[in-house]
Amino acid sequence: MLHLRLITPADRTDDVVRLIEKTVGTTHLVVMPGAARNPVGDVVMCDVAREAGDELIGGLRGLDLDKTGSIAVENIDLSLSRRADKAEEEAPGEGADAVLWEQLRDATHEESTLNVTYIAFLTVATMLAACGVMLDNAILIVGAMAVGPEFGPLAGISTALVQRAPQLVWRSLWALLAGFAVAMVLTAGFSWLLDAFGLFERSMVEAPRPNTAFIWKPDWMSFVVAFLAGIAGTLSLTSAKSGALIGVAISVTTVPAAANAAVAFSYTDYSQMWGSSKQLLFNLLGIVIAGTLTLLAQKWFWARQRRGPVGGIG
Repeated sequence: MLHLRLITPADRTDDVVRLIEKTVGTTHLVVMPGAARNPVGDVVMCDVAREAGDELIGGLRGLDLDKTGSIAVENIDLSLSRRADKAEEEAPGEGADAVLWEQLRDATHEESTLNVTYIAFLTVATMLAACGVMLDNAILIVGAMAVGPEFGPLAGISTALVQRAPQLVWRSLWALLAGFAVAMVLTAGFSWLLDAFGLFERSMVEAPRPNTAFIWKPDWMSFVVAFLAGIAGTLSLTSAKSGALIGVAISVTTVPAAANAAVAFSYTDYSQMWGSSKQLLFNLLGIVIAGTLTLLAQKWFWARQRRGPVGGIG
């Protein structure tokens, strides 16, 4: 269940209440006239089944409540109420499968912002992966995969394409490309520094690396893995049930390839550099395509699931 707290202008409260009452899956409606001070207006609260949340939020935005008042949405971790159970039963579909498009767009907008923290995480992840590829150490590779934050911009691109928001596309693309460019340049410098201290050496790049050689040898399986990772990551982002290790599965095809390209460049091994760069490009493309198709499928599915707004407050 979701809890909505709304601030409505007094002359729009009746319209808001009617919308809530006729939306399937809503309950626990509370109206407090004149309770809001900034902005001035009434406070309206209700609970809604997650699977009906997107429809209700869209209707509230259609009433311009996001401009004239306020819409705040919270997840309810525990609700002991027969009315809440009834509302969930009446709402179409399953809550775990529901997509809150406004929440998704807001989350991807925040995660696709190019800032110091994002660059720091991506750079540290790439440097960890550089250590992993040089030492052919799978544990370090996994550590780098866990740190990488690059799925945020990738999800932002997919969301923006589905929602037809070109501004978010360019914002996410800039964060992705600029972030990887900075991380790879700094990782190349990091490799030169460790070489100066005798911790890295050319023979480590040229030696057989059975655990990490796949990183700079792209093939169709690379695209398949990236495509599956994109589906998993998108489902994790949109579903009420998300696994903590999904981020690891997403990063496996991106950060290590960027790290290997940077290390290979620092040792003028251009064959590995281009191979790793192609691996990175194929994987980013596969994740974006998979994410976009997954969101389109979810949008189509919920369009079929959605029924007319009948029933009302339980």
